[in-house]
Amino acid sequence: MKRIRIRPSFTLEKILDKACDGGRLLEDEIRFLLGLNKEEEIDLLFKTARYLRRCHFSNNVFLYGFLYFSTFCRNNCHFCQFRKFHTTLKRYRKKSSEIAEAARKMAAPGVHLIDLTMGEDPEFFDRGVGGFEKLIELVKSVKKITGLPIMVSPGVIPDNVLARFAECGADWYACYQETHARALFRRLRPGQSFDERMCKKYIAKRLGMLVEEGILSGAGESLDDVTSSILVMRALDADQVRVMNLVPQKGTPMENHTPPDIYRELIIISVLRIVFPDKLIPASLDVDGLAGLKLRLDAGANVVTSLVPPGAGLAGVANCCLDIEDGKRTPDSVMTVLRSCGLKSGELEDYFAWINKRRLMINGHGGEEKIAC
Repeated sequence: MKRIRIRPSFTLEKILDKACDGGRLLEDEIRFLLGLNKEEEIDLLFKTARYLRRCHFSNNVFLYGFLYFSTFCRNNCHFCQFRKFHTTLKRYRKKSSEIAEAARKMAAPGVHLIDLTMGEDPEFFDRGVGGFEKLIELVKSVKKITGLPIMVSPGVIPDNVLARFAECGADWYACYQETHARALFRRLRPGQSFDERMCKKYIAKRLGMLVEEGILSGAGESLDDVTSSILVMRALDADQVRVMNLVPQKGTPMENHTPPDIYRELIIISVLRIVFPDKLIPASLDVDGLAGLKLRLDAGANVVTSLVPPGAGLAGVANCCLDIEDGKRTPDSVMTVLRSCGLKSGELEDYFAWINKRRLMINGHGGEEKIAC
């Protein structure tokens, strides 16, 4: 593979050359990249991100099926339409048999992972540890039916329940902080514990699970806040790192918030690729749908998330209905975009190989732990 060689005359080019040579970027260098605003500089950032993706993943992209099986939640996050106080919202709680069938159908066309997601549904949380038995059985069932890796995104669950998930075959735990600036966290997630949420990710890693961490952009964060988030994700040694632009939701305290420019998310995706060249970085269909996928792939993403099967009555999160029932969140629709980017859906064996490699690398430690859990 031909190596990108950048003239070492400008600060940007020196930083990108350092990244291409495997150097660990410093805080000021990360902040500098996040603050780029000239078109030619941003284009070079994207080009470098694609180069690093190709070095570590060739032209492979992985696809994640998204099954949001309960939209009930006990929390009142200011950015989320499924917050508890949004009392006029129509909600659902799917039966385990419905989710298992949807997972079976999603596995057939070439999805690499099934993401089982819910709000912090009181149906589970208010019954203590025993209340999660149905969810644990669901993980077992979906694992057996599909044979695919499973990601669980159930919120802040008890430690012993997290251990049960690991025991029954859940490969991933996702619990997004959204921001690592404590003051902003309190505004976005009122009444929730920053430290408890962070600790769950360290505990999951100690249990042998892979961890996804993510941030919300355009929610009031500063450049320093985003830089701090990237450093925290690096200290955590998160296996998958993501960013999504805020989509202001009707019926929430942030419904009149000005949505961020798409380039805010794209630049962060590229910086994530440069800081985490060998990690998984999603391009979500949940913000701009299929129309926004190419831009995110061109910025360096190598996972397509939030594929939702039509006809199952399932929702997305940021855009709960966008592209779902007209079949644009399916693997077939995504393949066309991948080809336009010179990419392809990786073989399932490639994805399993990556997971196994990561497990070997993290075996025996849980990141550069900074919080006592």
